[in-house]
Amino acid sequence: MGTKERRQRELVDRERLFLDKAQELIQRDGLLNLQMSRIAEESDYAIGTLYNHFASKEDLLVALATRNCLSRVELFERAARWTGPTRERMLAVALADLMVIRTQPEHFRLAQFVWTDVIWGAASEASRRRALEASAPLSELVDGIVVEAFRNGELPASVSLSPQALTVGPWAMCLGMYNLLQQDGLLDHKGFGDPYRLLFKQLQYLLNGYGWRPLFDPVDDEAVDALVVRVSEAVFGCRSPYLPQDNPSPSFKDVPHVQA
Repeated sequence: MGTKERRQRELVDRERLFLDKAQELIQRDGLLNLQMSRIAEESDYAIGTLYNHFASKEDLLVALATRNCLSRVELFERAARWTGPTRERMLAVALADLMVIRTQPEHFRLAQFVWTDVIWGAASEASRRRALEASAPLSELVDGIVVEAFRNGELPASVSLSPQALTVGPWAMCLGMYNLLQQDGLLDHKGFGDPYRLLFKQLQYLLNGYGWRPLFDPVDDEAVDALVVRVSEAVFGCRSPYLPQDNPSPSFKDVPHVQA
């Protein structure tokens, strides 16, 4: 290995160390208590070295959220490339996101924080561009499901939305519910039962509204649960991440690449 290659490897390793240490400090002390000086100190580097990698705390947080985003790609690929009906693949995408959120909640909270104007707006253009590039494969996989659904007639031609516009609906619904669930006590005692089951029932109503075949009647909770379990087992080899795990089926936590 030449001098140039060795230096590049050292830069990559040092950046990984800084991000690993930042993640560790967030888990230990909380996101709002994260300090650049503390990251440098616990990494055994001068703070100037840290700023050579990340011009600001905002850039570091965006970089960390970008790295975390990459852990979702494999799960999304499994959902998108499954051979089941396209409608059930959309459900599998929602389940993939839920698996990450349930096993890595600190990643979701960081993403929530990073997408606020106080962080995203203060980050450098280069950091924002890298973050958007990292999330592009996720969007392309989901858009591809819709394109296939139009092509094979599972989505009617009368739907006037583009694939990119259509996927905003399920995305906004899932993200909205996940945001509500992160606010401790906000959804307590609302009388609608398990919020995750409610999310998947609402998702079925939305897909019915698009005319996405085969249509599914989400009135029966047991039917919704059975659908979610079947798709979870077929795509990910594990039980639904929102149902009780007191059964012989593998837990969603047994999926190695989504463990915290």
